[in-house]
Amino acid sequence: MSAPKILLVEDEKALAKIIRYNLEKGGYSVLVAGDGQTGLELFRKEGPDLAIVDVMLPKMDGFDFCRAARKDSRVPILFLTARKEEVDRIIGLELGGDAYVTKPFSMKELLARVRALLRRTRPAKSAPRRAGGLELDAGAHELRLQGKPVALSPKDFALLSCLWEADGKALTREHLLEKIWGPDRSMEIDLATIDQYVARLRGKLGPEAGRLITVKNVGYRLKLD
Repeated sequence: MSAPKILLVEDEKALAKIIRYNLEKGGYSVLVAGDGQTGLELFRKEGPDLAIVDVMLPKMDGFDFCRAARKDSRVPILFLTARKEEVDRIIGLELGGDAYVTKPFSMKELLARVRALLRRTRPAKSAPRRAGGLELDAGAHELRLQGKPVALSPKDFALLSCLWEADGKALTREHLLEKIWGPDRSMEIDLATIDQYVARLRGKLGPEAGRLITVKNVGYRLKLD
């Protein structure tokens, strides 16, 4: 598995340099942005495994960054802040942030938080799962059909993975929306969106499309036997 990719959004150049050095020393690949807007562009373009974001940033603060990022991603966000007020922490977490580190902090503390968040969200290396001509490799984030890679969007892959993990059980559209888009974002999305994604996914599964079964008045299940 490749090294986890971390996006650091910090406008204090000296601090950013120290954090980057320690992260790279810890085996991580690091991208750095000096303002919120540039950070958001990198976040959407590069798809990091985790974002470390200062709350007080030029052009776009950390809370606005988080609000925008959460529209289409559940990548963990770790806030760096000099603010100690509880209300700020609550606001950040309600917007979709995953953890806080308050300045000044030790690099050991920061690295421990990073490791903990990645353990929760990054799939462990495991053997690919198979069903007929399909092979789902969570570690490589890849689906193969008859041994050949199938091009899937992150949402397509998340949908297929969710159904696969259900081990043949039917899942409701509501459940799938919440699992893929998150509990907050899912409330804003029409249930028919799942039908559209399923239809698109079937089109990519070729002769294995019949494994994606519609369960009337419930949702969908994936036939694994």
